[in-house]
Amino acid sequence: MDATIKLEQSTCEAPLSLWASWKEDVLCVFARDPAARHWFEVLTTYPGVHALLTHRLSHALWRRGWRYPARLLAFFSRFFTNIDIHPGAQIGRRLFIDHGIGVVIGETAVLGNDVTLYHGVTLGGTSWNKGRRHPALGNGVLVGAGAKILGAIRIGDNVRVGANSVVVKNIPANVSVVGIPGRIVRREVSPEQQVHGIDLNHHLIPDPVGKAIQCMLERVIELEKQVLAQNRPQPETGESCPACEAMDICVCKKANAELEQD
Repeated sequence: MDATIKLEQSTCEAPLSLWASWKEDVLCVFARDPAARHWFEVLTTYPGVHALLTHRLSHALWRRGWRYPARLLAFFSRFFTNIDIHPGAQIGRRLFIDHGIGVVIGETAVLGNDVTLYHGVTLGGTSWNKGRRHPALGNGVLVGAGAKILGAIRIGDNVRVGANSVVVKNIPANVSVVGIPGRIVRREVSPEQQVHGIDLNHHLIPDPVGKAIQCMLERVIELEKQVLAQNRPQPETGESCPACEAMDICVCKKANAELEQD
């Protein structure tokens, strides 16, 4: 993707005025945070909203060539919110940064509409080149706490990235990604979606490592039964188990009882 990528290419909605964008940024919180009670509370106590509203202004300055004022405004925003958004980053409509502590969004990052980021998320670069070096996120993407998305890669629409995952490759739309490095673990779209089609159930992600261990243990148990069936010890003669020397913790007695019942 070229370094001159435009946000409009990744979204189907026309850009809004600064005031209209600010209004949407505040109101979208109510669709994704059940703790939000009043617009004034959101406007005055949510650091993610503060960082985003400030970024809208700094990005407008950046596009008009006022680079130093834009960086200075972004610096003060980071100082007060602990959220680092480069003024060059292109952010779509209705971004929600929940809690927000430690979120970093790089200069050439592109975010579509209805993106949700939790605390500790990094949209970082992997190159010192001047061109595009940060990820592009599609519409409806949800990134769990502590996740890192690195490099000039593309994350498709409605992707869910599990907490603390590290994604370094392109990800197609409508999948879930977990692990280090990130790998696809689910392809179907959950029917339980919130307003704007955003699936917030990012905790309902399968554990591929745990599943593999469970399958391996089941296989080991099955193999032990087969070995014991071929070399059944004789309890009346006092012979030791020919399969292993685990003694009292061995499953030999239990397996023998099951075989006797069969």
